[in-house]
Amino acid sequence: MTQWLLLFYEFFKIGLFSVGGGLATLPFLYKLADKYDWFNTGMIADMVAISESTPGPLGVNMATYTGFHFGGVFGGIVATAGLVFPSVVIIIIISKFLQRFRNNTHVEDIFYLLRPAVTGLIGSAGFGVLLTALLHVNEITELSMENFLGFIGIKECILFVVMLFLTNKFQKHPVVYIAVGAAIGIIFAF
Repeated sequence: MTQWLLLFYEFFKIGLFSVGGGLATLPFLYKLADKYDWFNTGMIADMVAISESTPGPLGVNMATYTGFHFGGVFGGIVATAGLVFPSVVIIIIISKFLQRFRNNTHVEDIFYLLRPAVTGLIGSAGFGVLLTALLHVNEITELSMENFLGFIGIKECILFVVMLFLTNKFQKHPVVYIAVGAAIGIIFAF
């Protein structure tokens, strides 16, 4: 019972403090990976890939993925409920007071100040995913020029450059690129 409460609690905190959408949950997930054995940091790139390619909000999909990996279907439900619960409560509270504070300059100032913080969280998360996807950062123990080149994922970097070129050259639906990336990953065992 305590493991389910802990799972709910951890995702409740993520839902409460990850302002800015799904990518803003990534710094919290990295901390969870260090704190618990529910998943490791190497799995976060897989979580993002699966969450981005399935319908629904990114943060909710990652919570469901983590919970399912930890405790099956019930774990997925518990983690998702923990992530969503703070938002539901906050929205209910805000809806009661929205008309009263709608044009308050202090409220507008707070939202204005939140923008750079959210941008920083999302940028940090995106950079972390990029490093995890292109470099074997989990294998770096000591940094030197000789062993640094061995940590670069050559196949991953080539795929990244090719997909970047294709998405800019041809304006196809993102599902096409997701399917192509998945097929290449399966065929070449990325």
